[in-house]
Amino acid sequence: MDGHERYLTEIAAVDAIADRCVAIRSRIAADEAAMLRELAAAWDLAQQQTARITSAASRQRDMPLRSIAAQISVETHLHDRTVQTKMYDAWRLVTLFPTTVDALAGGRISKAHADVILDTGAVLDEAEVRAAFESVVLDWAEAETVGRTRSYARQLAEKLDPRSMHERHAVAADDQKITIVDLDDAMSQVIALVPTVYAHAIADRLTRQAHALKRIDQDARRAAGTEGASGDADADGLSFDDRTIDQTRADVFIDLLLTGAPAIDATCDALPGGLGAIRAHVQITLPLTTLTGVTDGGADIDGKAPIDPATARLLAGATPVWDRVMYDPITAVVLTVDRYQPTPAQRRLRLARDRHCRFPGCRMPARRCQIDHNHEHHDGGPTSTTNLACLCIRHHTLKTDTDWTARQLTGGRLEWTTPTGRTHTDHPPQVIFRPTLDAAPF
Repeated sequence: MDGHERYLTEIAAVDAIADRCVAIRSRIAADEAAMLRELAAAWDLAQQQTARITSAASRQRDMPLRSIAAQISVETHLHDRTVQTKMYDAWRLVTLFPTTVDALAGGRISKAHADVILDTGAVLDEAEVRAAFESVVLDWAEAETVGRTRSYARQLAEKLDPRSMHERHAVAADDQKITIVDLDDAMSQVIALVPTVYAHAIADRLTRQAHALKRIDQDARRAAGTEGASGDADADGLSFDDRTIDQTRADVFIDLLLTGAPAIDATCDALPGGLGAIRAHVQITLPLTTLTGVTDGGADIDGKAPIDPATARLLAGATPVWDRVMYDPITAVVLTVDRYQPTPAQRRLRLARDRHCRFPGCRMPARRCQIDHNHEHHDGGPTSTTNLACLCIRHHTLKTDTDWTARQLTGGRLEWTTPTGRTHTDHPPQVIFRPTLDAAPF
């Protein structure tokens, strides 16, 4: 086969691959549409159950939706809050943009395109205007990427939206929040959803502060006759700052948030030192060998994400409270705890063993949870370590106010039973580090 024939064969193979990708995408899109309709039906069912509740208390009226979302979550291995959000979004998409769901079922657009239409067009209250918007954007979406569709749909929705920018901003500002996304290598993202003017002002201030620090460093280098040199220190032991602007901005951001005080503080009279006196609290777990520098692994924060050993040692050296945790060397399940400053032993043990809420999929840190009697105390359940577990408020109330039940099995396992009788077992978190065969370092 000469070069031209090989070229024709290869481009024909690419065409075939592309055709198969299109077919697979269409099947995925059809399944996504089916999933949307099922989740929308679940939302409708929850609303019907809620409508039959005579109580005006929001806690009771929330339970049908929470229970249904929880049942779907344990079957699909998603967090129940995530399922609840998906149910609502699916119901809105099926209700507000049925033609979009039909296009998704037909494989003409992707789920991401459908999400764009919902995100940008849901602000349009009038059904006729919304339908016209949907028709125009669908034509665009079938031939364009998600990014281009979003840009086009956003511009069109802004033209059709009768509300002013002031009104839209006032509504959007209600959604401001801070989100933490744990990444690999003991790093996390802090995502702040705030008004645009404040976001750019924050970036500007951090940038100017970072450049000011760099100028001070350059002046110090010139004074020492080492301008242009790199490294943490010169031959005379003088330290210099080799951080990039991005690294410096990130460090200043951390420093300001962890040590600064708000400009407006309504708590000064009620709280000694005001908001500026409040310091961050985290729970660090690390093996003794990491603490002493023999090994470098096993440290984590709140049972959620690993952290680097240097930071773990620094925090351990500054803490006023220590727990010693004993764990099973085979199963790595926490067995018992003692502490120099004792609190009730059962609470210490459950916080150390559970580390987060024990509802399947929930990762709320144990220190922010409640201690639950799995077999209710008023029904004769004992206050013993084999009948206690950490549950966040959301899942504690779900267990208390619905037909969900939980019982503790051997080894700290928690067996949850849905209102329909299905069971799901949540296993206690394992201590990340494992015993070493080397001799103890002490």
